[in-house]
Amino acid sequence: MSTRTLNLDDTLYHYLLGVSLREHPVQAELRAAMRNHPHANMQIAPEQGQFMALLIKLIGARRTIEVGVFTGYSALSVALALPPDGSIIGCDVSREFTDIARTYWEKAGVADKIDVRLAPAADTLDALIAEGRSGDFDFAFIDADKANYDIYYELCLVLLRHGGLIAIDNVLWGGSVVRPAGDEDTAAIQEFNRKLHADQRIDLSLLPIADGLTLARKR
Repeated sequence: MSTRTLNLDDTLYHYLLGVSLREHPVQAELRAAMRNHPHANMQIAPEQGQFMALLIKLIGARRTIEVGVFTGYSALSVALALPPDGSIIGCDVSREFTDIARTYWEKAGVADKIDVRLAPAADTLDALIAEGRSGDFDFAFIDADKANYDIYYELCLVLLRHGGLIAIDNVLWGGSVVRPAGDEDTAAIQEFNRKLHADQRIDLSLLPIADGLTLARKR
């Protein structure tokens, strides 16, 4: 029994992975390839990917959005969990990173589920709303520039159906959220977390998984 979340040291963390992580071989290959990448910290943790895949199955998601694709581990996790007719619209501005992602999606046989749109994410989301896609999506994952989290959240909320789920990454920001903000990103996340706490349009849970993952269910 415990009245609060346990701290995970390396031994306990590796135990957690050892008794729970079920990775597709291509997921493991992608993680290994990214281990020494200069921006490796932009990739989500494997247990988070597995948790998001479980959420996809639990809510029966078919149409999803990802804001911030990077080299594709999170999209791969979601795509593998989607049904054969499921789809992801991926928003990113980097062809370099998303080309790496596509290589692994193709290896895993899910590339046809993922439509990457290379443009500022807000423009892509606005375009989806203009196309009449409001309320058409089941799930959205936001993991991009922190200063624009609130913009992405509001647009995804419009695009989500009632009962749909938004997952937002990095909401604990390495622990910086509990200290006075010394930079724009920290201040943006602090304000964003306060906003969601008071937002009556959603059901809310902030989980201490990886760098903090907020789940917001549209009411």
